[in-house]
Amino acid sequence: MNEYLDIILRSLAVYVFMLVAIRLTGKKELSQLNTTDVVLILLISNAVQNAMVGSNTSLLGGLVAAAVLFTLNYLLKKLMFKNERFRNLITEKPEILIHNGNLDFAKLSKLGITNEELREAIREHGIEKYKDVKLAIMEADGNISIISGNENLKQTQYKRKRRHKSLSDLN
Repeated sequence: MNEYLDIILRSLAVYVFMLVAIRLTGKKELSQLNTTDVVLILLISNAVQNAMVGSNTSLLGGLVAAAVLFTLNYLLKKLMFKNERFRNLITEKPEILIHNGNLDFAKLSKLGITNEELREAIREHGIEKYKDVKLAIMEADGNISIISGNENLKQTQYKRKRRHKSLSDLN
């Protein structure tokens, strides 16, 4: 078989495998990467590189693999936009964690959200107690949106922003 066709087929297979693997690990993991998650991503990228290009370590082989990944990603996003059934298959649905102060313990357990994580999320939204939460939703991207019953509190969706160190910070 043509070696570039082989790279294309291998890249397609790895992309589909990674898509399914990420889908199965759950949406919580998408927004809350910690050190072990970053290490895992780096190791996976190294592990699947050879699976995509095989013995072809040429520049063209790497570019073909990258082009396949970008093209497939673009096509999947277009298909997800146009086809609701496919979008529902690929993407997670938002999940209600708290409704009118009542926690859904089964949902929290299924999603692997600890009491500490949920308390942190509501504190980040300026709320102290579960009973003051009108609605807490685990969004498709893994972030938790909180709506309070208090009109004085701002309704927010909080995303953690981490300050990156620069070279000037070292002085």
